[in-house]
Amino acid sequence: MSRQSSRAWQRMLSGRRLDILDPSPVDVELSDIAHGLARVARWNGQTLGDYPFSVAQHSVLVLELFRATQPAATPVAQLQALLHDAPEYVMGDIISPFKAAMGGNYKDVENRLLSAIYLRFSLPATMPAILVKQVKKADQEAAYFEATHLAGFEPAEARKFFGEPGQPAFDVEAFDRLIRPWPTHQAHDRFIQVFEDITRSIPGR
Repeated sequence: MSRQSSRAWQRMLSGRRLDILDPSPVDVELSDIAHGLARVARWNGQTLGDYPFSVAQHSVLVLELFRATQPAATPVAQLQALLHDAPEYVMGDIISPFKAAMGGNYKDVENRLLSAIYLRFSLPATMPAILVKQVKKADQEAAYFEATHLAGFEPAEARKFFGEPGQPAFDVEAFDRLIRPWPTHQAHDRFIQVFEDITRSIPGR
């Protein structure tokens, strides 16, 4: 590719051009995030079911696990939890071993994107340290359940990588609805619905 034609932005279906290296909040749209995350597969697609387990569905699962352990969490904290993997609508879901091999530059790009996304929706640009810890715990629990229910991991192996999970604070039917892979349109619509439900509960929105 010639220098003249090289670029660091992606054109979104909304018409926005998002600069990946220097993202602006004004170029972030919820419709683009939901569209992308509903089409990005967790576990590089190596999961059971009729559909890939999308990052959009994973995000909803993480939010529900977060809410179960943090029932007093503010709507702002819940929105940040829902959006914790939102940069993957641009970057894709790169599995953890590959991220480690890629080093720090990848994380820097990811963090700049996440800050732009948070600012777009009038959220703090970063999560407080305690919230980072709480969301990370929910994220690891989600990974454990995905690994053992969908990705072929034995429980002992999953515990080694993701830790000992608590019991999901849902009944069996509710948990099955969250872990069974959704069609793309359902993942897209559910992600937007959850986002909008939380946003409506934030004062002044």
